[in-house]
Amino acid sequence: MTAARDALGCDFFDWLSAVDELEAGFSVVTHLWSTRERYGVLVRTRVPRAHAQVDSIVAIYPGAAWPERETHEMFDIDFAGNADLGSLLLPPEFEGHPLRKEFVLASRVAKTWPGAAEPGDSQESGAARRAPMRPPGVPAPGEWGPST
Repeated sequence: MTAARDALGCDFFDWLSAVDELEAGFSVVTHLWSTRERYGVLVRTRVPRAHAQVDSIVAIYPGAAWPERETHEMFDIDFAGNADLGSLLLPPEFEGHPLRKEFVLASRVAKTWPGAAEPGDSQESGAARRAPMRPPGVPAPGEWGPST
């Protein structure tokens, strides 16, 4: 990050987040911008799932403080050197990390998926396809009236 700031001239911190790559761990992704040269740099690093920790960049880019807190809260990735990784978006009683792929959404437990098959299931499994819905007031194709 220091090289991106000093050598590449990326003086503007844009955003930071993570991607859950399942067994491969997490990809921590940061986008930086050069206001003088008008180009962006995307910096990625991979951290293992078992010990998800990366150095904080708040000393280099102070604007990264809240995105680091959000990423910590949503993925449980530690940012070494950031002393303020407290709760930012979720209520204090919330348990878990909702952007991890193994996190079970409460809405999926309470209400089943409305589609014919679960997301990710192929249509080749024999599941029936749902008929396409028409907007209200639009007749079916055979109900348009006489053909002229």
